[in-house]
Amino acid sequence: MDGRELLRSMKVFGSVEGLRTVRSAWRQRRTDAWGTPPRGPERARVPGLAEAAEPAPGGGTIRFARSSLRLCVSAGGTVFWGWDGAGPLPSYALAGEAPEPDPRAALEPDTDGGWRVVSERVTVAVTRHGAVEIRTPGGLLLRRDLPPRWWEPVGVAGVGDSSGAADSFGVARWVQRSEVPADARFFGLGGRSGGLRLRDGSYGLRRTASRRGSGGGEGRGAGLGSGSGPGLRLGFGSGSRLGSGSKLGSGSRSGPGDVPPHLAMPVQFVVSDAGTHLVFHDNSWDGRVTLSEGEEGAGSGHDRPGTGEVRMEGGPLRCWVVVGTPARVLHGWAALTGAPALPPSWALGPQHARAGADSGGVAEVRRAVDAYREHGLPLSVVHLDDGHPDAGHPDAGHSDDLSGLAEELRKEDVRLVAVADPVVRAEPGGRPHDADRREARGVRGLAAARAGYEGLRRLRPDERPFLLSRSGWAGVQRYGGTWTDGLPAGWPGLRASLSLVLGLGLCGVPYSGPDVERSGADGGSSPELFLRRYQLAAWLPLFRTRAGTGPGPHEPWEYGPEIAEYARVALAERERLRPYFTTLARLARMTGAPYVRPVWWGTPEDRALRDCEDAFLLGDSLLVAPVLTHGTDRRAVRLPRGRWYDTATGRAYEGPGQVLLDAPLSRVPVLARAGTVLPVRGEEGGTVLEVWAPAAGRTGGGLVVRDTGDGWEPAEIERYQSRLVDGRVVVERVTDDGAAEAGLPVRVRGI
Repeated sequence: MDGRELLRSMKVFGSVEGLRTVRSAWRQRRTDAWGTPPRGPERARVPGLAEAAEPAPGGGTIRFARSSLRLCVSAGGTVFWGWDGAGPLPSYALAGEAPEPDPRAALEPDTDGGWRVVSERVTVAVTRHGAVEIRTPGGLLLRRDLPPRWWEPVGVAGVGDSSGAADSFGVARWVQRSEVPADARFFGLGGRSGGLRLRDGSYGLRRTASRRGSGGGEGRGAGLGSGSGPGLRLGFGSGSRLGSGSKLGSGSRSGPGDVPPHLAMPVQFVVSDAGTHLVFHDNSWDGRVTLSEGEEGAGSGHDRPGTGEVRMEGGPLRCWVVVGTPARVLHGWAALTGAPALPPSWALGPQHARAGADSGGVAEVRRAVDAYREHGLPLSVVHLDDGHPDAGHPDAGHSDDLSGLAEELRKEDVRLVAVADPVVRAEPGGRPHDADRREARGVRGLAAARAGYEGLRRLRPDERPFLLSRSGWAGVQRYGGTWTDGLPAGWPGLRASLSLVLGLGLCGVPYSGPDVERSGADGGSSPELFLRRYQLAAWLPLFRTRAGTGPGPHEPWEYGPEIAEYARVALAERERLRPYFTTLARLARMTGAPYVRPVWWGTPEDRALRDCEDAFLLGDSLLVAPVLTHGTDRRAVRLPRGRWYDTATGRAYEGPGQVLLDAPLSRVPVLARAGTVLPVRGEEGGTVLEVWAPAAGRTGGGLVVRDTGDGWEPAEIERYQSRLVDGRVVVERVTDDGAAEAGLPVRVRGI
């Protein structure tokens, strides 16, 4: 952390928060310096000029004077390239084998001594100097990756020739610079709290310990980020008995304007007029990404392209690019790195964790559950947080009592979830694994998540595991979700929590959410801030409240009857929409689409929407505009094109454009897309189709996936369409044989 980052931390987080971030960064820097030997003499290398090419299915290998480039376009349009002989495998991120190459795509000569591969969905051109260009089938430029540069220790075997340079993967550092269209906007890089849109700046990819671990004390939950040694201690035996669930804690590090990110990954999601693409540098070493947005020329001026730079401290230089619409991009990303794990149905309900629970054990858990029942708040899950003596430890003294309580609460539709802090033990007198510390920091969390997931599947093969991992890497969605905490105090933390959830969704991690808890440098929180946190979280995939043990209010009812009532309303709406959340969870599993999406998701060509960071789409049907600032009772909302209904008043608005909506303390603005068919829970508990009237001359529709329980039963996607007939809204189910009766009760709104 240099002086500029120090000042930035102080300005963004305030003096207390900034100093904590600085202390954490310096502690990690000292640890890294102790375990990493100084670099000796190095020699720079660039590819040189192209000399020959060897075609292969989907692409081939291009040989340059001092390097070689392997290029392949898959049948689905995904592009891979790797320098110096680097191939797709082995890879921590990929779910299995590399995609099959497109047999119709071939490497062919291009102009000026270059080469190209033309496929149905993408065209890849390689210049004679080694620049790689990704273009749409129509020829529009999506990105240009310039010839890379390596710095290799002098005297390493294989340095300087294209055949043996792969031997230096563990020691050579490299930089890859790129250009994107002038209007492009950057997103992604894992969970970032500084904003959904990544502004100009440098973003670290190193994950280190934050100021607060997964359960409270400074440094807790950082085992995977800092230790080393022979193994991991997970303690999933207790987790399996207590509801087939577990949480994993680990470490992180920050970038500009961020709190330390728990889940950072070199995944950029780039949106421009030319199209949308995702780029992934498949390298788990420490690194840094520097981004700069472009500028369009005025009058006769020239455009200044946006630029990106990826610097890695070692490892292979290999890259994946997925192009298409946002939905197609994330579908391709899920196909590459694995479909998101499907949480059990109870994990879509309200959850609660108590920090620092005392030795009361069973009594403490029972009191928490009874308190929610007493105040009329539904509860699906109780987390045994880190401070609990039985949390994640199968040999703890009260495990048998808690197992009995778990069975008792399960009859009340409440699950218990244990926490496990995986650590890598440091032997006395030992030194860290030098290369391992720089290469595997992020993938330790990924490996721990995999171990937990697979262990739970073996223990209860008939139930879907529930796992939250505080850190990880590309592909962690295969095993579960994540939660966000350690956010800035006060209102900035509220805005940051939304940025984190949206950013994680664009990187393929759809199931996440912040902890709803007291916040502030002194541990306090105003009733208004607590309620706005609660209202936002009620619309996010993971909805979990968290209560501490210090003085002051922690639970909704402790803020007074007004706040308690408004919290109850927000939670009731969440429960009413449970069938919709179930549908979104299934669709995320099938397509990779996140539950929570940027407002530009369906219209990425709308430049005004690309800059919108204070609202989001929940699926295709709802637009949620949370209140993120103090004292707000009205707020502006930018709408995508089409008609939208305020779900509280029924008033219709036409997009694209900006509207001003009421946002009283009792609720946040939520709008429904005209024509949408939304599955909701009826008064009798069954599923009801809530349809918002389509505009005249237009049709609408929606998808429904019904809850099949917590096992592995396949689910069917039901398709519905809505239309106006003589002023009356008609809803029909779309089948292979044509339109049929809906088969479910229908409730019409918007007329």
